[in-house]
Amino acid sequence: MKIDRVLISEEEIDEKLAEMGRAISRDYADKNLLLVGVLKGAFMVMADLARHIDIPVEFDFMAVSSYGGTKKSSGVVRILKDLDEEISGRHVLIVEDILDTGLTLHYLIRNLQVRQPASLALAALLIKDDVERPDLDVKYEGFHIPPEFVVGYGLDYEEKLRNLPYIGVMVADDEAEDA
Repeated sequence: MKIDRVLISEEEIDEKLAEMGRAISRDYADKNLLLVGVLKGAFMVMADLARHIDIPVEFDFMAVSSYGGTKKSSGVVRILKDLDEEISGRHVLIVEDILDTGLTLHYLIRNLQVRQPASLALAALLIKDDVERPDLDVKYEGFHIPPEFVVGYGLDYEEKLRNLPYIGVMVADDEAEDA
């Protein structure tokens, strides 16, 4: 497990989350907002984003899986942990670490929409470009990144490297074997 390069620094992440937090604070100033973090990856994004939101917010989490132990989504989504709170009539903002194939989020959004929230929006720190995905409206966007496998800041490889304070690109498997 080697990092090829830093793609987004800790400082750049903090600046972007501050920008997103200001927009969220403005847009939900008079609303009761529930942030829903998608575990495990979004826990760092959600914690730091919430510190940049200057209105009262509540938190809840869902855990879903479509990756297993691989670098590629299987396309099969499983809910591992559902919300603790009822969201009917509430303003809900889903916080995600990365928008890749979008299959997991597409499933999750459909699942939450039937619960009749007052509003349902999406915030994503990372959006992979040049990836085919369902049409998803990301209201609060962080960074657009190339279609590379990234780790750090909540993103993992085999449950490791989530604790890196930056977003890094992993060395390709064939390069790692040569190293």
